[in-house]
Order: sequence, then structure tokens, then C-alpha cells
Amino acid sequence: MNQPVNTTIAKGKDWILIWLYVILVVFGLICIFSVEFKTDDDVLKSLFEFKKNYSKQLIFFGLSIVLAIFILLMDSKFFTATPNLLYIFGVILMLATFAIGKNVNGSHSWIPLGFMNLQPVELCKIFTALALAKYLSRSETDFSKPKSQLIAAGICFLPAVFSILQNETGLALVYFSFLIPMYREGLPPGYLIAGASLGVLLVVTLLFPASSLIIAMSILAGLIIYFSRRKIKRDKGWLMLIVGLWLLAVSFVGFVVPFMFRHVFQKYQADRIFSLVGRDNPFVSDSTANLNPATDPSKKSKKLENYNVKQSKIAIGSGGVLGKGFLKGTQTQGDFVPEQHTDFIFTSVGENFGFAGSVFLMLLYFGMMLRMVTIAERQRSTFSRVYAYSVVGIIFFHVAINICMTIGLAPVIGITLPLMSYGGSSLLTFTILIFILIKLDSDRQMVLR
Repeated sequence: MNQPVNTTIAKGKDWILIWLYVILVVFGLICIFSVEFKTDDDVLKSLFEFKKNYSKQLIFFGLSIVLAIFILLMDSKFFTATPNLLYIFGVILMLATFAIGKNVNGSHSWIPLGFMNLQPVELCKIFTALALAKYLSRSETDFSKPKSQLIAAGICFLPAVFSILQNETGLALVYFSFLIPMYREGLPPGYLIAGASLGVLLVVTLLFPASSLIIAMSILAGLIIYFSRRKIKRDKGWLMLIVGLWLLAVSFVGFVVPFMFRHVFQKYQADRIFSLVGRDNPFVSDSTANLNPATDPSKKSKKLENYNVKQSKIAIGSGGVLGKGFLKGTQTQGDFVPEQHTDFIFTSVGENFGFAGSVFLMLLYFGMMLRMVTIAERQRSTFSRVYAYSVVGIIFFHVAINICMTIGLAPVIGITLPLMSYGGSSLLTFTILIFILIKLDSDRQMVLR
């Protein structure tokens, strides 16, 4: 017999996760303040004028608290009854950006609301997590069958396709985080191995010319066939497998990768990726390649990109072990680091609080994700478990990509640091994600479907 729905605000809530959320948001506010504060600023006046980003973020935090309380007072069954409608609503919002959206930093993924800009691709992460949980928790869903796996993949990656069309490739990558709950629910590891292999092949393609790779793979395939000739005589399927894998690899290197860099990634994004390995982008049009280097805008873009990452590394490295101290960072106070209040907020942590502060932040994120995994594994409901792992995956991808981006291990693709970076859409999205999980967990004695 189902237990009564818990509608009290405090009873049964996971306060460890709530406090981790609060600490991260407050830490983010402190870092945003350190980025924008100047010695001649009147702090109290700037807080109430709401012109500074830290004062605006404080408003978003207040809205987030109200929203969190509202979620905790809701009936958990609302989240199991409406995922499909919410998902359709999110897709419609993403389609609406093509008609009424505005461009922000080259991305056509924002809908202006007056007091803030709404980014539907952010909201769609919530709706996709709920829709995936709803689909996998259905009694008629057999996730061991390819048909069910394809439907689940379609649910996850449809918003990613729209995100790419909106020139928001970075956020599209976050939708790969839904492979984590899918794997937990029985997705064969072969898919992950295949995906990881293609990822490795993509990295190798960045390092070496495609023609050289195709020759090397052909030689390797020939050697494998030669040394497996006895096995091939007994089983012709082994030869078909080797040839099939060779064709797949050659097609990926010779056709898929060039198509991605010419038609999926924006030129500046492709330039950023190749700059990580010290190569010029080989997938450029002839007209662009023939430009004078002195007048080629891509050269200026590359120079600016290298400057951004260089300043980010200087800021983080200059903090040393214990940091320069709050409001004492020269890179931060001198406005050397671009977009430091949003995508590069981690640099203020490194400069102000040093290696110790960075480790403390990593422990906060690790503790939050570990707590979410613990919450996921104690659920009686498949719906709640899938949703919990979806939230873990989203946060993990954001943290990993953002920090690698700021220290030069990943291209700058516009991924925010959860609960730390400035932005209403980002903060509200992560608040909703986390507090829906807290609400579902408080009613874990119910079998939600």
C-alpha cells in the first residue's frame, strides 16, 4: 500500500544535498562579486541598484529559493504525470527560438523575456531527464531490445540536434550525459565501448592527417587479416567483422569528421579544437585559406582565443597553494580574463583561493554527485532512480568540461560551472533539477511510475 504523499517542507528532505547546493551558490556569489568589485564601489548601493552581475545573481538566487520551496511543496506525482507534455513544450520552445530568438555571442538560442534571457536548451535538460525517466520506468519498456534503446536515444538527442542548429554546440554535448542513466538501466557496454573508440579516433584525427590515418588503418587491417587467416578459414564472419570495422573507421575519418568540422561546428569552434593540439584547422574553404594572414579574421579569432586561455591559465596558476586572497587577484581585478563571471568563473577561485580553494570546490562537487548516487540507489522507483542518475550525469559533464576548458584541456565551448557561473537560466535550471530530485527522494517510499 502506498504511503501518503509528503507535502511538508522539511520532513524527509535530504538536508545534506540542500546544504551542498546552498554552499555552492553562495561560493559562486562570492566569486562573481570578486570579479566585478572595484575599490571605489559602494557595495550596498550597487546591491540595490541591481546593475552589477553579482546583484542580479542575488535576485536569481532569491527566485531559486522561492522556486525550490514551491517544488518541495508539490505532489511528486506531478513529475511522473507530466514529463511527456513538458518535453513537447520544451521542444516547441527550442523551435520558437528560430522565429523569435536573439543572438548572444554567436548563439541563436535565447528568447528575450525583458528581465532576463531564457535559453530553452537549458530547460530542456530538465524535461529530457523527466521524459527519459518516464519512458524507462514504463512496465512495457524492455530496455534490452534495440527498439527501446533507439527510442530512449531519440528522446535524449533530439534537443541536442536543435541545439546544434542554434550554434550552441557546447550545450548539445551535455546531452550525452544521459548515457549514464541509460547504462545504469541496462544499456549494453558495447555501445559505450564503440562511442569511446570513436572518441579516441576523433582525437587521433585531430593529431594526424586523414590520408595518413587511412593508410595506417588499412595496413593494420591487412596485418590482422594475415595473422588471423587460420581463424578466418574456419569462420568467415571474422573476416566480415574486420572489414566492417575498417570500413567504419575509414568512413569516420574520411567523411564524418570533415563533415562535422565543415557543417556542424562553427569555424571558430573548429579553430579552437585544433588549437588545442597545435594545428591549424585543415577543414577550411579555399576562399578562406587563400586570405592574407594579416587580414584573415580567423587569425585574429585564433589569436584572441589563445589570449583568453592564456589569461585563464595565468589567473589560476598565479593563485599558488593558498591564493592571493579575496579581492587581491591582479588578473581578476585587472579584467584580464574574458567572461570571467560566466564561463571562466573557476579562474577567480584559482586566483583568489589557490589550489586549496580549487580542491575545496572539487570536493563540494564530488560530495554532491556522490550524495546523488546514494540517493539514486535507495529509490524504490525506477523513475526516481533514472532521474537521479540523469542529474548526476548533467552536473558531471558541466563540471568536467568547464574546468578542462579553463585550464586549456578542452576547447572553449560555452559551458557554465553549475551553481557558480552567473546566469539566471543556468542557476534556475540546476535549482529545478536538484530540488525535483530532493522532492522525489522525500517520497521514496512510494513506487512512482
